[in-house]
Amino acid sequence: MRILRNIAFVLVAFLPLGLAAQPLPALYDVQGVAADDVLNIRAEPSARAAIIGGLAPDARGIEVVARNDAGTWGQINTGEQSGWVSLRYMALRGVHIDHYNLPVGLRCFGTEPFWSLENTGGAWSYRTPEMTREGLEIRVAQDSGIAEDLRRMVLFNGLGGPATGFIYPAECNDGMSDRAYGLAIGVMMSPSAPLLSGCCSLTR
Repeated sequence: MRILRNIAFVLVAFLPLGLAAQPLPALYDVQGVAADDVLNIRAEPSARAAIIGGLAPDARGIEVVARNDAGTWGQINTGEQSGWVSLRYMALRGVHIDHYNLPVGLRCFGTEPFWSLENTGGAWSYRTPEMTREGLEIRVAQDSGIAEDLRRMVLFNGLGGPATGFIYPAECNDGMSDRAYGLAIGVMMSPSAPLLSGCCSLTR
């Protein structure tokens, strides 16, 4: 176990520090919207852009994956597309991340082939169209030691052997919709398995 931790630390330490400085994705709550109103979701980060949806005045745990250059609008997902909301009406909740752990509610997924991993609390639930495997114990979720850094080198019990994954901030798309994500993952479900790539979300 100690050797595995050291290997993970070395791999993380040599990555560019610029990734660690990114504060997104993060979770927000709607604030300052009247009880009989909604917070408009717009096609572009502008009050003049088309309205494509809305958030309830008490909406909680909304994942913001990007900001516009001015930092006044946040990009979120709605249905099968992404849109923008005014951050004036969003309160930062942040992300609960323990050292040597993964963000609560983290879900990762990919296509070609279709697969998903969901953190159920110390273990992954792995699903494909052909199979489901529960309780894949997460042995190491090594972080960089930098506050709010979402990068994780993850070592866990895979399919017939140890598995490895690396989660990092990046613009990501599932290839099936216009939804946008702020985390990407590369994962091998066993030492001889092919590399799977996909996106991750902080919410289920």
